[in-house]
Amino acid sequence: MSPDPGERVRASFDGEPIEAEPGASVAAALISTGRTAWRTTREGKPRGLFCGIGVCFDCLVEIDGESGQRACMIPLKEGMRVCSAGGPRGEAAEASETEGGAA
Repeated sequence: MSPDPGERVRASFDGEPIEAEPGASVAAALISTGRTAWRTTREGKPRGLFCGIGVCFDCLVEIDGESGQRACMIPLKEGMRVCSAGGPRGEAAEASETEGGAA
């Protein structure tokens, strides 16, 4: 059974309302609102969706108080509270940054 075409999932990003079709990732919801970056590196460089498959860790956000979540891998859920990240979170992001990776 397909979801109702008018059905939307509602959540928030940094306190502002966002919404998306059921099954859309957090990253897709953010991109659909025109946001292209939602975290910064230690050097203050903006980061957002890059690979879209959970490998690069550029899209990290905080979701419902849990930091280091990959926005491209997590479906947006009703009432979810998503917050931007002020710097890389998790060992993979730190390793990528120190090795000259995408982060």
